[in-house]
Amino acid sequence: MKLTTAVLAAGAAVSLATTVVGAARLRQDARHHAERNEALLAGNQIDWLSQISTNPDLAEIWKPEGMKTEEYMRLMSANRLLCTLSLRDRLGFVPKGHLPFHAAWIMKSDVSRRYWSHFGDLRAQEAEGDDRSEHFTRVLEAAARFHPEPTAV
Repeated sequence: MKLTTAVLAAGAAVSLATTVVGAARLRQDARHHAERNEALLAGNQIDWLSQISTNPDLAEIWKPEGMKTEEYMRLMSANRLLCTLSLRDRLGFVPKGHLPFHAAWIMKSDVSRRYWSHFGDLRAQEAEGDDRSEHFTRVLEAAARFHPEPTAV
């Protein structure tokens, strides 16, 4: 092989390797950007749920018709806990296979089961088309079914 051919081949290999590394870096940056955005949006939602679960005047405005304000505040507190778990799961902080354990622990609480009884179908509709959200919702549904029916307040 001539020296110039060897130099051209080596240059092409370096160029290809640089392109592959660059593309991988761009994918990684895009994934991190999406995770940051998801964490920011979830943080906003959790903050909103914190406010609505502690401020009766705000809860009164947003509660479903026919529901007592105090009950709505309790349910939104349970929702805040579920949203926190969801964020941890989406960001990879719930070890593989541990989600059912966390869901069962949350559904031991009567208020969490009441929340799920009232808003679980809405959560399922919101999750449609997102495999991870659909899985999360199925795990919560299974945990809620495992426990006794919630009592109305």
